[in-house]
Amino acid sequence: MALSASDLKAGDTYTESLVEDLSRTQIVMYAGASGDYNPVHTDEKFTKEVAGYPSVFAHGMLTMGMTGRMLTNYVGDGRLTKYGVRFTSQVWPGDSLSSTATVVDVTDGIVNLNVETTNQDGAVVLSGYAAARVD
Repeated sequence: MALSASDLKAGDTYTESLVEDLSRTQIVMYAGASGDYNPVHTDEKFTKEVAGYPSVFAHGMLTMGMTGRMLTNYVGDGRLTKYGVRFTSQVWPGDSLSSTATVVDVTDGIVNLNVETTNQDGAVVLSGYAAARVD
């Protein structure tokens, strides 16, 4: 059933778990799917010794993609008209992520949303906005 503008009001929220215990395999699989083979995502030795990080970490676009799936689960496929994010913290192997969309307003059949994805410690790893057509 499609999301209806008449069912939405400012302050409404939708929350979804994106991933539990993100694995290194999932990160490497994303590298292959995206073609982004930056070694900070796949090479532990490089990441520690050259880049100075404690471990490999997820691609920002992997987090954005998982968050986008939450949005389309909420508003429906093919309804997003805008989606933009800012990566605010790294996502590490073992992290569990959840995301919340909050209704800002509904105007002329468009719902405007604030979006926030957090890790298991409550740290914000992504913040952004989206807009979608609603019936």
